[in-house]
Amino acid sequence: MQFKLPFNKKQPPSVEEAPKEKENLVRVAIATDHFIQSIKNATNNPADLIIKTIPPNLTLFYIDKLVDNQTLNNDIIANLQNKPHDTPNSIEAALSVPEVVISSLLKEAIDGIVNGSVVIHVGGFPQVLLVNIANRESRALAAPENESQVIGTQVGFNESLSTNISVIRRYIVCPDLCNEKLKIGTRTNTSVALLYMNGIANNQMVNTLRQRITDLHLDELLDSAVLSEMIDDNSLSVFPQMLLTERPDRFCDAILDGKIGIIVDGSSLAIICPQSFTEFFQSQEDQNLRWQIATFVRLLRLAAFFLSVYLTPFYVAALTFHYEVIPQAFLVPLSESRALVPFPPIFEALLLEFIIELLREAGARLPTKIGQTIGIVGGIVIGTAAVQAGITSNILLIIIALSALASFTSPSYMMGNVIRLIRFPIIILAGFWGFYGIMLAFCFILIHLLRQTSLGAPYLSPFYPPRMKEMRDSIIRMPIPLTAKRPALTRAKDKNKFEPEPVKPEKS
Repeated sequence: MQFKLPFNKKQPPSVEEAPKEKENLVRVAIATDHFIQSIKNATNNPADLIIKTIPPNLTLFYIDKLVDNQTLNNDIIANLQNKPHDTPNSIEAALSVPEVVISSLLKEAIDGIVNGSVVIHVGGFPQVLLVNIANRESRALAAPENESQVIGTQVGFNESLSTNISVIRRYIVCPDLCNEKLKIGTRTNTSVALLYMNGIANNQMVNTLRQRITDLHLDELLDSAVLSEMIDDNSLSVFPQMLLTERPDRFCDAILDGKIGIIVDGSSLAIICPQSFTEFFQSQEDQNLRWQIATFVRLLRLAAFFLSVYLTPFYVAALTFHYEVIPQAFLVPLSESRALVPFPPIFEALLLEFIIELLREAGARLPTKIGQTIGIVGGIVIGTAAVQAGITSNILLIIIALSALASFTSPSYMMGNVIRLIRFPIIILAGFWGFYGIMLAFCFILIHLLRQTSLGAPYLSPFYPPRMKEMRDSIIRMPIPLTAKRPALTRAKDKNKFEPEPVKPEKS
């Protein structure tokens, strides 16, 4: 009988891991020449490595353009020059920089250099000082480009992790906001921030998400979209289970509801989870509109989703198998429009859908001014020429344009891509089996969505499992006084956002 060691017991290092563990315990050399050679060997002697000597026994190591030159000259070099210092502790007391660490490991010194710190070596001592004066370039805060709105804040995330966290703390001025810093990528060593509200977020979800992130063994992590795909409940599904947003207000609103947020250094998109299917059709602007208008807009988005996915397959199925469903008033103009078309409806629809996707992708990849021109002129010219040449009918051209327009109503770019993709197999099934093929595709998608989860929470919540009280802020946005409870999807510790029945002031 074989027995397994408990999960918390640490396994002995393997043959491959032993050299790496031994390398991490290498001490700092006492001799200055030996330490300089060790740094050059460990960093492959890059051209931007600066080695500066300050008499009598100090040597500075840093990488050019990664440190703040003004702080380096005014607060470090000016305080150390022409002043005798005996020990690393006395040097630390002489510096006016807040982040100073004394270390005796060579690996920590190398990591400090590549992360924007200045390493100060004192000749004759086996310790170095790591002075963090990193200066990472980042663009200024600007309005979100992919999630624009009329009513609400006009500030979006940028690529700096520290800047994004400071923006979040401007919205949530509370000590309960937890910020855990993790490292991912053996080559990139990317910083990842895990944010949640203590006392609101579910501990099991926080532990699960933390475990998924720490279990990743990657060489690189350059964007949050890659991270969200790798920690999804089902990475093989075409439907996203985590929301990517560039809006700080939406991110903070989700955290206050009991959700968990992830920010990746170098990415302007933050991750929110868990997420339900209907929340991908909600916008942060819905909270700023009157509840009647917000409900109408949400219903319009969901109607556009079904219209974009099923309108073209319905046309193909009706013309191929089910003429009886077409009203008699439409039979004559429909037959006249298809009189010169030599192709079957399925080929005609797939051809136009392919052309629309070509125009959309070309317009997105070209510069802004050229992309708009290509999209408008290309659509008009190709559509008109195709109808005149008898390649397609004008009615199908209207249907394809309407479906493409409806796919843009989703506030989430990831869900918009899903709508573009699933339309093609449904058209093919409609061309082979008619309405039966459409129902087969609908049942397959519905079963797939019923089986999906987001961080263990049901993906189709609140419809499955059915929760009538939760539906007041899903498709329909009820008045704010009626939405006092946090969504059951998050399993929050504190169920209430505010008192369900606030005390109304007495009228004088």
